[in-house]
Amino acid sequence: MAEIKFETFPNEPSAFNLYLEEVKIGEMIVEISGDDLTVYHTEVDEDQSGNGYAGQLLAEMVAYARAQNLKVIPLCPYVHAQFNRHPDLYADIWKKEN
Repeated sequence: MAEIKFETFPNEPSAFNLYLEEVKIGEMIVEISGDDLTVYHTEVDEDQSGNGYAGQLLAEMVAYARAQNLKVIPLCPYVHAQFNRHPDLYADIWKKEN
């Protein structure tokens, strides 16, 4: 079973990292500044494609944003597409740029 960890390291962007049997197979790169959580990039190893892992990363990030009362700026094409596809699911956390 996959495990997602929110990890921060000095001099590196923060990320929701996806591990399968303790091997990193995906990531969602984010930055938290004030009340904003900006999502820059989501990636899952090609050989893991189709297993729903990007969706799991999205769900984890959304849960985190809600728990921390953050607004999400979805610069990542995948996250932006999901927010556009299901605006009702994300209206409470989506910070739309003008």
